[in-house]
Amino acid sequence: MLGIIGAMDEEVAKIKEQMDNVKVMSKAAMDFYEGTLNGKEVVVVRSGIGKVNAAMCAQILVDTYEVEAVINTGIAGSLNAQIDIGDIVLSTDTLEHDMDAVAFGYPVGQIPRMDTLSFEADEKLRALAKKVCGEVVPEVSVFEGRVVSGDQFVSDKGKKDWLVENFNGYCTEMEGAAIAHAAYLNGIPFLIIRAISDKADDSASMDYPTFEAQAIEHSVKLLLAMCEQM
Repeated sequence: MLGIIGAMDEEVAKIKEQMDNVKVMSKAAMDFYEGTLNGKEVVVVRSGIGKVNAAMCAQILVDTYEVEAVINTGIAGSLNAQIDIGDIVLSTDTLEHDMDAVAFGYPVGQIPRMDTLSFEADEKLRALAKKVCGEVVPEVSVFEGRVVSGDQFVSDKGKKDWLVENFNGYCTEMEGAAIAHAAYLNGIPFLIIRAISDKADDSASMDYPTFEAQAIEHSVKLLLAMCEQM
């Protein structure tokens, strides 16, 4: 069974519409939709925004549904000049950019007493996502790179530049690294799929509402095709 997490209702509503044989369970103020998506057994859930909500959601998927893998879908702000609004980023790895234990000798972003700076995404899931992107949204450019997460909406050029300088991130959002963290601790594969809705700079508040729907549409097409081929 595959767990599919989106932070907001908008990010999972159209996925739920495509599901069959749905059963719904509510836990921790989240509704878990269990059923099939293009023949694949899935659980689709809106986690809520932010790292704590996302991590709790991922752990429930593991404990209650014993999911074999987790995909986090949604929207993000671009950190790379080549990555435009509407494009898709597939995570190579992800980290929590707002974790700062530098005073204890750790690099910024590393969680103290953990054996890794970032969490590596599953290569097979990423390869499948890249393949089907070319089939279902050929007009969109697909990038593979680091996703950085923190409990803040980045809409300031200074912060964006800091993220690029310190982490060489491809995009920034608010949940992916927490889901990756939970997947890592539970030993299950994960992938973060992000459609770009804004440029994570001073134009972000203007771009976001305009392009949110387009970005979500691309993500839904990709997930449906992935489930069909898994």
